[in-house]
Amino acid sequence: MSYVDRVLQPGEHVVVRATLHWVVYKTGFTALFGAIIVGAASRHAPGLEWAILTVALALLVFALALLLRAWWQWWGTEIAVTDRRVIYKRGVIRRRTVEMNLEQIESVQVDQSILGRILGFGDITVHGTGEGIENIRQIARPLMVRSAVTAR
Repeated sequence: MSYVDRVLQPGEHVVVRATLHWVVYKTGFTALFGAIIVGAASRHAPGLEWAILTVALALLVFALALLLRAWWQWWGTEIAVTDRRVIYKRGVIRRRTVEMNLEQIESVQVDQSILGRILGFGDITVHGTGEGIENIRQIARPLMVRSAVTAR
């Protein structure tokens, strides 16, 4: 059972669930692509094949570590808008949660780059009375989340 489902109050319903966008994997996939390129280059360097393959293997291990870290971040993040509040949970072992009642929300800020607009991701910040939720980066469909918060 997800964290959001466990903390729902009686009669409270989830309006929108959001996740991190797949773009969180971009650094890992870039390193993986680099490892493939370096590995392929070893075929064109006679006498240096083992040295270049060692670099490619090290880059491959680094890429896999980055991909695992991104997956862990994606898996451990939950974002939900209910009919009463906004819930944001980050982390699996060391958990950080932020919840804000909809009545206390003054505005929702959405930041999207050109690439973010094309691929459908962005950053959101929920401003409430007194303080706001921290910046939630690389969220999928940020405009849908904003609409769910502001359409009350």
